[in-house]
Amino acid sequence: MGQEEKEQEERPGVDDQLRADLAKFVALNFGDTARMENVEPMLGGHAGLTFGFDVFDQAGEQLGGYIIKLAPKGVRREGNTDVYRTAPLLNTLYDAGLPVPAVPFASPDEDEFEVPYVVMEKLKGREFFIWEPHESFDLSDEKVAPMWRDMAEVLPRIHQVDWQSKLPNWETPRPLLDEITRWQPIYAKALEPEWIVAADRAREALLASMPDENPIGIVHGDYQPGNGLFYEGKLTGIIDWELVRIGSVQLDIGWLMFCADKSFWTDNIMPCVPVSPAELADIYQRGMGRRFEDILWYQALAAYQLGSIACLNVRLHRKKQRIDPMWEEFAHTVTRFYDRAVELIT
Repeated sequence: MGQEEKEQEERPGVDDQLRADLAKFVALNFGDTARMENVEPMLGGHAGLTFGFDVFDQAGEQLGGYIIKLAPKGVRREGNTDVYRTAPLLNTLYDAGLPVPAVPFASPDEDEFEVPYVVMEKLKGREFFIWEPHESFDLSDEKVAPMWRDMAEVLPRIHQVDWQSKLPNWETPRPLLDEITRWQPIYAKALEPEWIVAADRAREALLASMPDENPIGIVHGDYQPGNGLFYEGKLTGIIDWELVRIGSVQLDIGWLMFCADKSFWTDNIMPCVPVSPAELADIYQRGMGRRFEDILWYQALAAYQLGSIACLNVRLHRKKQRIDPMWEEFAHTVTRFYDRAVELIT
């Protein structure tokens, strides 16, 4: 199944209630004569329901293009299911000149859409899904490499935002220890016993060599080109901020390096990447103005974390609780994730 077909299967429909709620929203914020068009479901992020729509005035002039993300119903609002928490964060980054969508409308209340929501301005571009890029992308090395480099070049600017003054009451930092231990109960339920053994080995190696967690800053949580928008070969936006948190900023560069390191992947799910993890690390460190001695440890941590996420999602898929065939492809490389993580740090 291609990525386009997979997205179509995953996208929820636009029901009559949502259309009615959006119509009221448009009238309230743009005037009674404004109209909405092109309401369509989008490929969502890590939580919530995501839809695009455009607004036009009575004369047919476009007033704006927007993306609305709704919190899932019946789910406690915390972490990645707390959709509204991204609004102040994104506006802070936008005001700092970073390529993120502005959030002109947002509410933690449930009176307009029965759930909290954020409305973001549309950005030009398409995600570069690294394991199966859209057919519109030129996959030659000279076209793909700049997209990865752009991601590494923007990342220091995110990490250098003064979150303590700009977002003083937004969130407390997550300790680095939690980035390791929180996954143990998740991978412990894996259907493959050898995955649990390999995960335990990686967890113990990470704990035994845990570095200093500084500097602390804004962490995207899934920083790779699949969460970037690209238009005419240029990075136009960083999207899907549902996993954002305050923590050790090296988590993001470690994740980007891990995604770019072909030694972690099998042929059935090999990323399209013509640059090395070392080059991405060099770009990032130049932007930060310093070297990080433990950057490979963070790459190993990323492998351990995605391996644990795969343990969860493969189990849910095979038990038909959350069907997604992509995770069967990941199943081929789970053990390799854990084993290579140990190799990196030992």
